[in-house]
This record gives sequence, structure tokens and C-alpha cells, in this order.
Amino acid sequence: MELQKMNGHSKEDGCRFDPIDALAEQEEFLPHKPGAKKETHFTDFEGKTSFGMSIFNLSNAIMGSGILGLAYAMSNTGILLFIILLVCIALLSAYSIHLLLKSAGVVGIRAYEQLGYRAFGHPGKMLAAVIITVHNIGAMSSYLFIVKSELPLVIQAFCGKQENTGEWFLNGNYLIIIVSVLIILPLALMKHLGYLGYTSGFSLSCMVFFLISVIYKKFNIPCPLADDHHNKTAADHYSVDSTADGFCDSKLFTMNPQTAYTIPILAFAFVCHPEVLPIYTELRNATKKRMQNVANISILAMFVMYLLTALFGYLTFYGAVESELLHTYIRVDPLDVLILCVRLAVLVAVTLTVPVVLFPIRKALLQIFFADKPFHWVRHIGIAFGLLVVVNLLVILVPSIRDIFGIIGATSAPSLIFILPAIFYIRIVPEDQEPLRSRSKIQAACFAALGFIFMVMSLSFIIIDWVTGESRSVGGH
Repeated sequence: MELQKMNGHSKEDGCRFDPIDALAEQEEFLPHKPGAKKETHFTDFEGKTSFGMSIFNLSNAIMGSGILGLAYAMSNTGILLFIILLVCIALLSAYSIHLLLKSAGVVGIRAYEQLGYRAFGHPGKMLAAVIITVHNIGAMSSYLFIVKSELPLVIQAFCGKQENTGEWFLNGNYLIIIVSVLIILPLALMKHLGYLGYTSGFSLSCMVFFLISVIYKKFNIPCPLADDHHNKTAADHYSVDSTADGFCDSKLFTMNPQTAYTIPILAFAFVCHPEVLPIYTELRNATKKRMQNVANISILAMFVMYLLTALFGYLTFYGAVESELLHTYIRVDPLDVLILCVRLAVLVAVTLTVPVVLFPIRKALLQIFFADKPFHWVRHIGIAFGLLVVVNLLVILVPSIRDIFGIIGATSAPSLIFILPAIFYIRIVPEDQEPLRSRSKIQAACFAALGFIFMVMSLSFIIIDWVTGESRSVGGH
């Protein structure tokens, strides 16, 4: 599709406002004068989604299953180092979205793939689309893996069964198909992402319930744990002696063999970039500043939730916390009704995140194969149904697919967060506005380099895990 191109930028005065943003909003994002004929673009849509619903959707996109491992990360860094790392990653994520929105503002495009096209032509468009598609399919697979493995255990516990007795409702393969057909598919068929604001709000409320339960349990579980509870803990990774003096004392700063692994885990804690531009497209009264506020509030909300979850989870179990927090609670009391409800709430939250993650994949596929075509329900439904079939087949038939997507996630996540927004910004923003050696473009170049460093670290750690036979969530969302 031939996209409208910017003819140039005015340098009329030396005012302190940003001429790029001003011009972009003037020419692209604000209504045209009466009688003016505006060219129709694939991404054109008069946004009707409220500010609050946009925050719910973006927060839900940020919130990943990685929250369950943050307490373990804090146990390997100490409270102070963890907070420093989390603050840095949150600020970097907000800056990354700023680069993305500014690039979109310059050319009046609100599609990640079309930004790739404007920056590097057709190869850039294909690269962005492929990275988004593969990354989000990996995220969907990860979420459905959680449903496949955890939902049978939750149902089994609620039924009072000590072991899986083989009924169909305890078979994870059947359960993910049922969940996909009855919950995920109907939500994925919504015409616009903004309609998922209500389910995203409910998903977030489930995670708030999870957080409240973590805080409550801090004051109800003694430390150290009884011998029969702590014998299978983080000792799988390094030695834990819960009888040692100071075991139940919090540490502000600590270093151990697992500390380095927490850096890429935290680096990918705020992955939401494939969803940013679709949400921007549907935002009511959309401007760069308004969308940046949506992003900042979403990141701040998730920062608070991440920090409190990690802090109270760590202060409950200290060095005995496991890589997945809920498993540590299960070892204390497998039939604890509150923890069972929390596990169910987490499963609901994960399930309701899948449709939000699916939307950018469908948009990427439409950009590749049907860029010149108007909206059509058959394509809309067919792509959603096809994606769910593919993901379900992967989760059911390929047990090792999670490891494969670990490698892919370690490559795609830093690309989406750091590398692509930075290089798009450098290529798209005109040099007459910001020269190549300007401070902002040098910062963007350093930002892209940081993404390459995180990518190399993540891939290195995954390879080390494969060689040693251990398993950690480094590349996933």
C-alpha cells in the first residue's frame, strides 16, 4: 500500500516545542479542515477507546507469567539491587515507547510493520512482522502451557483428589482446547482491541487478588519452613540451609551464581511493544502525549505490582523461595483454599491475556498479505481461528516447543523493546530536524546496542542451561 509521505518540516521559529511532534499531530492525527479529502490508510481508525480502557489493555499486555518468578529474582539480587534494576528497566521501557511513538508521529503511521517499511523498505516491514508474529505466538504458547499444566492440578485439588485419576477434565490437552474455544476465540473475534478493555480490567483484578494474597501470606507463614517443606527449594540451583543463622533475614544486596540470570528476566518484564501502536490507533483523541501517558501509567502500575509481589514473596520465604512463587506456597500446604483460589485467578488472568496478544499477530499478517484490502470478517475470523489451532497443536504435540520459543523469545524480546524502536527512530526522524550525531540519535544508538547486549546474555544463559541440564525462564514473557 502506498503510504502518505511527509513533504518536509518547517523551521520557522526557535520556539521550545518539538516541531516534529507538532507537525505530525497537525497533519496526521488532528481532523482535517472541512471539505478536505484525507487519503485512507490501512491503520486509519477513529479511536473510540477511552483512556482508562487503553491503560487496562496495555497493562494486561505488560503483565506476563514472569511475575511469578520475581520473588526468586529478588532472592538472588537483594532488595536494593532488585529495586535499582527494576527502576532502570521501567525507565528504559518508557523511553523505548517514546521512540516508537515519536517515529509513528513523524510519518503519521500507527503500525509497527509500516514503520519498518518506512525505515528499511519491504525487508524492514517483513522483519518487524515476523518478529512480532513469532514473539507473540511464543507468548501465547507460554500462556497455554501454564493452563495445560496448572488447570488440571487446580481442578484435582478442588475435587479433593490426591492424584490424577485419568478423567477427561484432568487432561490438560482437553482443557486447553475447551478454554481456547469457549473463552479465547470469542474474545479474539472482537473487531477492535479496545473492546477487550473490560476483560483486561478483570484480568488485572485477578492479579491484584494474587498480590493481596501474597501480602496476606507474609504474615501467616513462619520462617524457616518445616523440614518437609524446604527440602526441595532453590537448592536445585545453589545450596540453601534454612537452619543457618540469618537465613530469615532480608538482604539488601547479594551475589550468587544466579544473580546474572535476573538481568535478562527483568529486562523483558515490561514487554508490550507489539500492542502499543494498535492501542494507540484505537485511543480516543489520540495524540503522542496522550498515548505516552497511557504507557507511563501502565508501566508505573505494573512496576508497583511487580515490586510488591517480589518484596512480599521474598520476605515470606527468603532464600527458600522457588523460581515459581506459587509452587513454594503449595509446598507449605497443597490444599490451602486461598492459594487454590489464587492459582485459579492467575489462570484466568493468563487466559484473558491471550486475546490481547493475538491482535498484533493478526494485524502483522494482514499487513503482510492483505495490506490493500479493507476489513473483512472472513479474514478476521479465519486468522484468529488458524492461530489458535496452530498454537494448540504446538502446545499439545511438541513438548519441547517451550524451549524453542525460549531461544526465540531471547531474540525477539530485545528486538522489540530495544533494537527496532531505536533504529526506526534513527532512520525515520529526518536529519534536518535531528542530525545523525545529535544527542537524541546517539542515545537511540546506545539503546539499540544495549538490546544486543541483552540478546547475547539471554542466548548465552539459555545455552548454558541446555549444557548443564537446568531450566530457567530467561527468554519468555
